[in-house]
Amino acid sequence: MKFGAMFATHISDWQIVRLAEDLGYDHAWVPDSQMIWSDCYAVLALAAVNTSRIKIGTGVSIAPTRIAPVTAHSIASIAALAPGRVFLGLGTGHTAMRTMGMNPMKPKAFREYLRVVRALLHGEEVEYTLNGETRTIRFMHLERKFVDITQPIPIWVAANGPGALRAAGAYGDGRISALNEPPAMVHQSFELMRAGAAEVGRTLNDDFHTAALTTAVVLGPGEKLSSERVIDQCGSQVAAALHYCYENWKLTRDEAAIPPAIHNTWEAYCAYVEKMATPEHKRYLQIHEGHCSWVVPEERRFITPEAIETFIMAGEPEQIIERLRAAEAAGLREVTLLPPMDHARRVFRDFATHVIARY
Repeated sequence: MKFGAMFATHISDWQIVRLAEDLGYDHAWVPDSQMIWSDCYAVLALAAVNTSRIKIGTGVSIAPTRIAPVTAHSIASIAALAPGRVFLGLGTGHTAMRTMGMNPMKPKAFREYLRVVRALLHGEEVEYTLNGETRTIRFMHLERKFVDITQPIPIWVAANGPGALRAAGAYGDGRISALNEPPAMVHQSFELMRAGAAEVGRTLNDDFHTAALTTAVVLGPGEKLSSERVIDQCGSQVAAALHYCYENWKLTRDEAAIPPAIHNTWEAYCAYVEKMATPEHKRYLQIHEGHCSWVVPEERRFITPEAIETFIMAGEPEQIIERLRAAEAAGLREVTLLPPMDHARRVFRDFATHVIARY
C-alpha cells in the first residue's frame, strides 16, 4: 500500500510537499481547479526543486481546460526538474467545470484526449484534431530538454463512471477514484477497466496503479465521530461529496445514485441549496464555496457520523489499519488524503505517526 498527500493548491503551500516527503508519504498530488485554487504546475515546479524523493504530480489535471498537447508539455516540463519522480493525474473536470456552471468533459472526448497525451508522453507522433483540423504532432527539440520524457510519466486517470473507467483501462497506467470506494465497488471498477483495455488490445498489468481519494482522522480513545475536532479535520471532504452527489443528481435526477449515508440529510441539503441567496442561474458559485478546502459554517450540520463513516477513514489506528488491509486485499494500491487546508499538516502528521508507521 502506498500513501498519498493531496492538498488545496495554494501557491504558498508547496512546502506541504516537503513535509509529506519528510513524513514518509509516497506521492504528493497537486489539484488543478482554476476558479478556486492556484495553478497546479506552478506549485509542482516549486515542489520539484525543493524535494528529492517523493513522487509528485497533478491531482488531477483537468482535460477540458487545457488542450492535450499543453497538458503533456506541462507535466513533461515538471519532469525536467524532477526526472523519474513525476506522474500525471488526469480527469474530466467535476470541480473545475462545475465552478463555472459547466459540465465535465464527455467520456468519448476524454478517451481521445487520453490517447493523444499518452502518445506524446511516449515520444510518438500522433494524429491530433483541433477546431476541426487534424494534423500530426510530436514533441520537438527533445535533445534540448525543454521537456523531459526520457523516463516514464505514468498517467493515472480519475474515473468513477463507466465511460471514464473504460478510458482509464484503454490509455491509463492507473486510476484514482473520487470517493472512498468499498471493496465490492473496487472489483466492479476493475472489470470495466479490463474491458476498456481489451478494446485497444491491452492487458492491465500487475503494476496498474489504483488509488482512492479520501481523508482520515485518527480518533483518540473513546472519541466520537460527532466531535468538533473530527468535523474540523474531515468535514470539507464530506461536504465535497455532498456537492458531487447534488450536481450528479441535478444532471441525472437519479435518486438511486444518492449514497445511503446521506439519505437522512438529503432533503434538508436540497432545501438548503434552494434557499441560497445566489440566483439559481449562477448558484454553482455558492454550491462549491469552500470545496475541499474548508467547511462552510451552514454546512456543518450535514457532516454526520454516517457520512463520515462512509466517505472518510476515521477510527482509532488499528481500525484504520484494518480497513486499509481489506482495501489492499481488494486490489487498492494507494490511499490519498485530502484534508481541509487549515488542518492539513496536523492530519498528515497524525496519519503518518499512527497509521503509516504501523502499517
